[in-house]
Amino acid sequence: MDQANAQALWQRAIDFHGHTCPGIAIGYRAAVYAMELLELEFSDDEQVVCITENDACGVDAIQSILGCSVGKGNLLFHLRGKQAFSFYRRSTGQSVRLVLNPRPRGLSREDSLRWILEKPAAELFAVKKPTIALPESARLFDSYVCDCCGEVTGANWIRLSGDKKLCLDCYSTYDRFNV
Repeated sequence: MDQANAQALWQRAIDFHGHTCPGIAIGYRAAVYAMELLELEFSDDEQVVCITENDACGVDAIQSILGCSVGKGNLLFHLRGKQAFSFYRRSTGQSVRLVLNPRPRGLSREDSLRWILEKPAAELFAVKKPTIALPESARLFDSYVCDCCGEVTGANWIRLSGDKKLCLDCYSTYDRFNV
């Protein structure tokens, strides 16, 4: 990727996130590295999938650069508190998990940002095989009106209680061990 394209993607990530910080830099570097490794482009639909193991600033960069979003169903959260991101290219089945390597301790915010932006990607991230298989494409569900609260709920989140269809908020689970 040439310097002008890299700068444009960096600015897109900052504009989307709202400020510059080490976290947005991590996501930017992960997205750009995944683009390089898997020959990815911005995903208009679900061509690119990202499973992120955190819900921090870097996820905004992945959304803005790769087009992964919760609404499209191609941004999934598997929260583990790690700066780790698995990327999948549906058309080829290729995938990669990028795990941020430890930073030197004691860096200021500015030095940390510089370290993230200047470190070669192959040294910044450990490249691993994803631990989760490529998720299926997002499904569309029928909707039902909850017989208790009257709110419309997707079929996958409806529970039957006698002859009533109840949303998860209105349904009481049966558990004899956690009473």
